[in-house]
Amino acid sequence: MAMSPRILALCLLPLAACSGSGTSTMQLYPLQGEIAAADPTLVIEATARNTNFTSGPLTFRLPERGKCEGTWSSLTPHTVSRSKGLSLTWKKTGGEVGAERETVAGVNNGEIYAVCEDGTRVQGTFVIGSGTASGTGTASDTNGNVYKLLF
Repeated sequence: MAMSPRILALCLLPLAACSGSGTSTMQLYPLQGEIAAADPTLVIEATARNTNFTSGPLTFRLPERGKCEGTWSSLTPHTVSRSKGLSLTWKKTGGEVGAERETVAGVNNGEIYAVCEDGTRVQGTFVIGSGTASGTGTASDTNGNVYKLLF
């Protein structure tokens, strides 16, 4: 029995909604400041969305500071090659114009920035490998806390 196109589309809709943007978790480990002094074993989980792209929303909660919302961004270098010319072959006669974009392998720099409900600002930098969803860095907040950032 064949499935109607409408039913097939409804079945595939949840897959498309989940797979397009990507979500990853980041961990912030308090190293210095009041949070590290209160609980040195605390791990703050952050959720980064749109991880298939070069930037997106970031959310997490700091103890006593509430929900924090902001942005993560990674600078991914690309090369662009352009072509144009005239082709005189039997199969393909005419002009040709095109551009090809390619990600350059290597280590890319990134940043996070978020503002918490109480006005605390968290800012940090990280490095990430091209084509990976893992990286490392550091962050600090306006209350003197310093964090190790891993994902």
